[in-house]
Amino acid sequence: MIEVLEERRIDCKPAKSGNLIDVKNLHIDFNLYGGSLSIINGVSFSVVPGTTVALVGESGAGKSVISQAIMGLLPNVATITAGEILFNDPDNDEPAIDLTALDRNSTVYRQIRGGRISMIFQEPMTSLSPFHTIGNQISEALFLHRDLDKQTGNELVVEMLRICGFPEPEEAVRRYPFELSGGLRQRAMIAMALVCHPALLIADEPTTALDVSVQAQILKLMKNLQTELQMAILIITHDLGVVANIADEVVVLFHGEIMESGPSESIFNTPKHTYLRALLGAVPHFDMKPGERLIPLREIKRDHLDIKPEQSASILNADETLLSIDNLVKGFTTKSGGFFGLTKQTKVNAVDNISFQIQARESLGLVGESGCGKTTLSKLITRALRPDSGQMIFRRGDEEVDIGLANEHDLELSRSIGMVFQDPFGSLNPRMTVFDIIREPLIIHKIGDKSDHKEKVAYMMEQVGLDPRFLNRYPHSFSGGQRQRISLARSLTLNPDLLILDEPASALDVSIQAQILNLLKDMQNDFGLTYLFISHNLAVVDYIADRILVMCKGKIVESAPREVLFSNPIHHYTKSLMSAVPYADLNRKLDFKKITQTEATDPATWPKPYAFSPGQRMEMISLGDDHFVLAEPGTSQADIWEA
Repeated sequence: MIEVLEERRIDCKPAKSGNLIDVKNLHIDFNLYGGSLSIINGVSFSVVPGTTVALVGESGAGKSVISQAIMGLLPNVATITAGEILFNDPDNDEPAIDLTALDRNSTVYRQIRGGRISMIFQEPMTSLSPFHTIGNQISEALFLHRDLDKQTGNELVVEMLRICGFPEPEEAVRRYPFELSGGLRQRAMIAMALVCHPALLIADEPTTALDVSVQAQILKLMKNLQTELQMAILIITHDLGVVANIADEVVVLFHGEIMESGPSESIFNTPKHTYLRALLGAVPHFDMKPGERLIPLREIKRDHLDIKPEQSASILNADETLLSIDNLVKGFTTKSGGFFGLTKQTKVNAVDNISFQIQARESLGLVGESGCGKTTLSKLITRALRPDSGQMIFRRGDEEVDIGLANEHDLELSRSIGMVFQDPFGSLNPRMTVFDIIREPLIIHKIGDKSDHKEKVAYMMEQVGLDPRFLNRYPHSFSGGQRQRISLARSLTLNPDLLILDEPASALDVSIQAQILNLLKDMQNDFGLTYLFISHNLAVVDYIADRILVMCKGKIVESAPREVLFSNPIHHYTKSLMSAVPYADLNRKLDFKKITQTEATDPATWPKPYAFSPGQRMEMISLGDDHFVLAEPGTSQADIWEA
């Protein structure tokens, strides 16, 4: 582990007069049962009106605690023991207010919170009430802080939704959160935060759970609204690509202390602190050389034990096909209308006539935005869903099995295909110890006795870099990265031939993500594993995959080897995805002028020969070197190169 605490703060700017926010020598303690725990230790920084300041660091660094202190939303166990948070409202000439000295339930603080300082939270689905329409929730904030009649307020809500890029805002005010996509829910949160025209917007991980193109749209929206409303932004994130594209000033936190702060140019071009340089080294990027590894802050220490023959995943050679998918289709029927109107049914193919193969011991990446069909495909392969048509031929030893027709009680097939889920905490039973969690597959499949289970579970714990002495602990005792390693150990207990990884690192910090990705590469080499790696993070897929499929609206639109696809994308959609990737490099900023809200994900608007409508027949056109692009039937290579 890097001894970051040996170095102290570097280049911390002194507070200036006329700042919107001045945080001075802030100390916050949490009063827990075991005693007092210091969370924030002497943090100082400023936010200038009209600028964007980014708080950067790993989970547990104290970023969200600082934002809660500014908003007056600290939990009851938290106490501000020292320091000041000075708020200088540009709309009046009164002296700056020390927010730490105010009663957070006072009228003054309530007027500031939501009226002059607003906040966007990380998860829009849990932050929005499922029982109220979007319009009601946005207007509630407006009526709390403005003396308006209902008609004027509703007109302002519609106008704010229009400013935030909502299609048909007059209809959107009557919709509930579950009727909106993740990107539109986040836009609704932004509209709610900005409807009162605050002086400061605090954005806590506003794009973490969003696809790369939706993330780019939200960043563009925030920059445009900042200019239009003349407000400052305090953004909290661990994504250095986002920071490089939006921040003017950067504050790097570690364990409640500032390690380095300053303008974005100095942070990215001349990073001085060891911790900051380590964070930058842990970020996957498209310029990595063959064999180059990510450098996490803390390496996972594994005992490289001898791999026994029965622990090797696949008996197939690397050039043999493990899974062959042919013309696979899975549709869902949606209903609209009800009660007094006729019910209209519409069928949508989440997986629309796709075909591809997975070779033994390869890592196949699958990328695409939410709703493109990635997770539906994984459910079909694991038999959580049945296909409408098509074949999924799986090689199990010397026999071939059609997964779609296999008996649901075929435990041997279940044993051959494992899965690691996106949310490591939600996928682990909170009432079971780690030993019982990892052991459970062995019990279900009736493999070995209790002594064999102890040996196997301890072995798998060591392989994923966890101490077997922790086997009697429960999931809540572990960090997010450790819980994901427990999920990986559970999935590998049965020595599967194919392991499906559904967004296994999207919820993790950049340094923990580097740990998990390196671990996956090491275990693939050690155990001869075959991966289907599903993600919307293109740089992560580029690092982990040998070959990559790009999916949109249920179809594979492009496939190619890793070194070919992202260096020379051909399909219009792939190029759109690439143009929306935020790089942790000031010389490669996003071009917000080229980012549109719907064009990239609407195949009907794509140029020929790529455009298609639901149900339209398309063909995969070979470009050579295992590179294929989806286009209209009869399209030649020359047509594609010209397009």
